[in-house]
Amino acid sequence: MAKHHPELSLLFHALADTTRRSILARLAEGPARVTDLSEPTGLRLPTVMRHLSVLEEAGLIATSKDGRVRTCAIVPEALEPARTWLDEQRAVWESRLDRLEAFAIKAAKERAK
Repeated sequence: MAKHHPELSLLFHALADTTRRSILARLAEGPARVTDLSEPTGLRLPTVMRHLSVLEEAGLIATSKDGRVRTCAIVPEALEPARTWLDEQRAVWESRLDRLEAFAIKAAKERAK
């Protein structure tokens, strides 16, 4: 069984929303002000702030405030638990498919006899 990582559910919840994924894609280019992040979404600022809160709670972004300007930056290493879990799942399923393939080949050979 894959290792349990307590923040894994938070990560997948944060990544489940298209608006949050688009915000992360924008932040992958570099830090941005909250107002700059909200413009392309067409959402009101309080709604965008809730999305940012989810991303920050999952550890995917960090925010800082300078006067009245809040800036967000991506924290790429926060994706590591999700990447690790997905790699573990891939290994499990590749192993299962390899066993299925071996079984199918063996069954086909036995039928050919």
